[in-house]
Amino acid sequence: MLYYLFDYLNKILNIPGAGVFQYITFRSALAFMLSLLLSTIYGKRVISFLRNQQIGETVRELGLAGQNEKAGTPTMGGLIIIFATLIPVMLFAKLHNIYIVLLIVTTLWMGTIGFIDDYIKIFKKDKQGLKGIFKVFGQVGLGLIVGSVLYFNPTVTIRTDTGKTDVFKVQTENVIKQAPVYEKSTATTIPFFKNNEFDYAEVLAWTGEGYENWAWIIFIPMVIFIITAVSNGANLTDGIDGLAAGTSAISVLALGIFTFVSGNIIFSNYLNIMYIPYSGEMTVFISAFVGALIGFLWYNSYPATVFMGDTGSLTIGGVIAVLAIAVRKELLIPLLCGIFLAENFSVVLQVGYFKYTKKRFGEGRRIFLMAPLHHHYQKKGYHESKIVTRFWIVAIMLAILSIVTLKLR
Repeated sequence: MLYYLFDYLNKILNIPGAGVFQYITFRSALAFMLSLLLSTIYGKRVISFLRNQQIGETVRELGLAGQNEKAGTPTMGGLIIIFATLIPVMLFAKLHNIYIVLLIVTTLWMGTIGFIDDYIKIFKKDKQGLKGIFKVFGQVGLGLIVGSVLYFNPTVTIRTDTGKTDVFKVQTENVIKQAPVYEKSTATTIPFFKNNEFDYAEVLAWTGEGYENWAWIIFIPMVIFIITAVSNGANLTDGIDGLAAGTSAISVLALGIFTFVSGNIIFSNYLNIMYIPYSGEMTVFISAFVGALIGFLWYNSYPATVFMGDTGSLTIGGVIAVLAIAVRKELLIPLLCGIFLAENFSVVLQVGYFKYTKKRFGEGRRIFLMAPLHHHYQKKGYHESKIVTRFWIVAIMLAILSIVTLKLR
């Protein structure tokens, strides 16, 4: 909203300094600072409210050290992340930007699913929460919305020939010698390859002429799968103090770099990557989201005084998935979100191996002492703060390696 106010002050009233709001970097910095302040200062009030309403965590008997002490700790803290993100976005972002609209819808959609799940666990005293089938329906519904908008909306275009275009400076403006050509496309980026673009439509090339018109048959299911997988991965990662919030902040920050360079014609030209018009605006949302996650970590670090619950974890996973898809970096998710992947796989392998051995040998056997993976290390006797710190270090390494793919191909 403030963007439109200052745009009016700049263009109509010509007030000096009002034009600074045109810069994404300036608005991103303001969004980060405001979200950080909101999550740290007002987060304490939200925690007190949750505690007064007796919205506390119900701890399962897992046989883990320090687990019983967590009983009664306020949960649903994901509300702090949601509000501390959306308020700065509403103030500083261009609300007519299709990518911002999608991210706001994602935040509210996944936050609502997580809130319902937490509500059932706390107030209905049902430890299972929202049934898995309803969670999946919600994730699929969001995938349908995001996939359809990205495929059919006319403003969602790309330009892949930036590296072939001469860009130079004349006085203070960037000038391009030839007229740019933007196109609707389902192309995405394949990391580590020189000619690193893959079009989902090519999967249907065998059907003959006009196959491009049916690319949505591949693209939309892919979007649904990614959103479901990443949101569930974030949900599984939220098991010990500070793990999900910290690793997510690192991944989102890396996505912010991808978003900024992909939405800037100069940087995309220099790096020879696809230019995605209007996508740079997502940097404002990302800045607010990172600030909210870091602010939440102030209270969620060991020993946690609040848990994010599914309200926060499902929201985080959904936002990361949509960001990666929008900036055409979804194939980097296994690397960038390697912690989520490891947590997901540890559960799949544990359950699958247990069922297989029970059927074959009559007795279920386990690969890990406990799943998800972070609980395995807890069972081995590692303190949870040490586990979290090491997972953060791994997440930083994976994020750096992901960023390096901009040139390492």
